[in-house]
Amino acid sequence: MGLRERLRQLRGPVPEDDVAGRTNALVVRGNEFGFDPFGLSRAHVKTAASVVRWIYRHYFRASAFGVENIPLDGRVIFVSNHSGQLPFDGMVIGAATFLEPERPRLVRSMVEYFVPTVPFASYLFARWGQIVGTPENCRRLLAAEEAVLVFPEGARGISKPFSRRYQLAEFGKGFMRLALEMQCPIVPVAVIGAEEQAPAVNVRPLAKLLGIPAFPVVPYPPFVPLVPLPVKYRLYFGAPMRFTGDADDDDETMGAQVASVKQAIEAMIERGLRERAHVFW
Repeated sequence: MGLRERLRQLRGPVPEDDVAGRTNALVVRGNEFGFDPFGLSRAHVKTAASVVRWIYRHYFRASAFGVENIPLDGRVIFVSNHSGQLPFDGMVIGAATFLEPERPRLVRSMVEYFVPTVPFASYLFARWGQIVGTPENCRRLLAAEEAVLVFPEGARGISKPFSRRYQLAEFGKGFMRLALEMQCPIVPVAVIGAEEQAPAVNVRPLAKLLGIPAFPVVPYPPFVPLVPLPVKYRLYFGAPMRFTGDADDDDETMGAQVASVKQAIEAMIERGLRERAHVFW
C-alpha cells in the first residue's frame, strides 16, 4: 500500500474552517527544509489560507456548487473562465477546493509569465504553491498527482472590456494536450462575480509601454484596481470530463475537444447568471 493510500485511509473529514487542520492534512512533498520542488511551503500556505478564508467567507461571501465534483486525490486539471482585471478568481477557486470538500485539495495555479517580474510576487506565489504556466511545470505537477488550475483564455480573459463580461474569449489548446498526454480528467469551473469586481477600461498603449498584458483603469479613485469591489462570488464545479486521443493531434481535431470544455463552462455561467439575485448578494 502506497503512502498516499495510507494517508487517504487515515484522514477523515476535516472541519471546513479549521485552517490548521486542513493545512496539516495536505500531502506536501517537502524536503528537509519544508519546501517542495517548486518552493511551496506548508507554513506559508497556512498563513495565506487564514487570510484567504476571511476574504472568501466574508468579503466575497462565496458560494460553491458541485463541490462533490472536486477530486480529493489524483492528478486533475481544473479549467476555468478568467476575468476581473485582478486574479482574485484564481484565489477564490483555490479557497473553495481547500475549504469546501470533506478533505482539502491544494490547487496549483498556472500564472502568467510576467508575474515573476513583479516585486515579491515570484517569492510569495511560489511559497503559496502557484507556478509559472509552462507545459513542463504543469507536466511535472500532474506526474506527481497534483491538481492544476488553468485559465485557457489567458490575458485575453482578464483584460476584456466590461461590455464583454461573461463572454468567453478564445481558449488555448495547451491544457487539452496535457490532459491527453498525462491521462488526467478535466474539471470545468465557472466563476460568477469576478467580472464586476473591477469594471475597467484597458489602456492598451500604456500597457504596451510597460510591457504588461493590460493596464486597467476603473472609474473611481484611485482609478487603478488595487482592491476589488465586494461582489458576491458564485463558483460552479462541473463533473470531471475525460478525453481520449493523441496529444500531438492537429489543432482542428483538438479544437472539438476544447470546444466541449468551453461549452460546459458556458452552460454553468448561464446557470449562475440565472440563479444569482444581485451582483452584491
